[in-house]
Amino acid sequence: MIGMLGNAYPWVKAAHLIFVIFWMAGLFMLPRYLVYHQEAAIGSPEAAQWVERESKIRNIILTPAMVMVWVLGLTLGANLGLFSGASGLGWLHLKLLLVVILSGYHGWAVGYAKKLAAGRPTLTGRHLRLINEVPAVLVTFIVILAIVQPF
Repeated sequence: MIGMLGNAYPWVKAAHLIFVIFWMAGLFMLPRYLVYHQEAAIGSPEAAQWVERESKIRNIILTPAMVMVWVLGLTLGANLGLFSGASGLGWLHLKLLLVVILSGYHGWAVGYAKKLAAGRPTLTGRHLRLINEVPAVLVTFIVILAIVQPF
């Protein structure tokens, strides 16, 4: 697909995929950090180390990668005609909905990290371990939609 990006299309797509990998790595790591943080005693040096680690992953990897995924992804979508009413993009609309949900999960994880940093855990370690599976399920459907484009 050439579109407005011309010969830059494969480069933009490659960059998009690279940042998706970074974002997903962060979304797999942060919830695991939250489990370990929650299991550390409140106010302990170990808990303080988890706060620092969570902050670094959030500020260095997670949030910048998510921003780049959105910028590059919307650019690719525009190239496909997302904003000009092109037909046959039902798969892309659903993919975008799932990415919005994944972004909400990102926001929730960042918020919960801040709650833990303030010493206010509200979930059990078991719940956190279950919630850790959300990105894997969502990214599975997102990849299928992007590759197969079933509708």
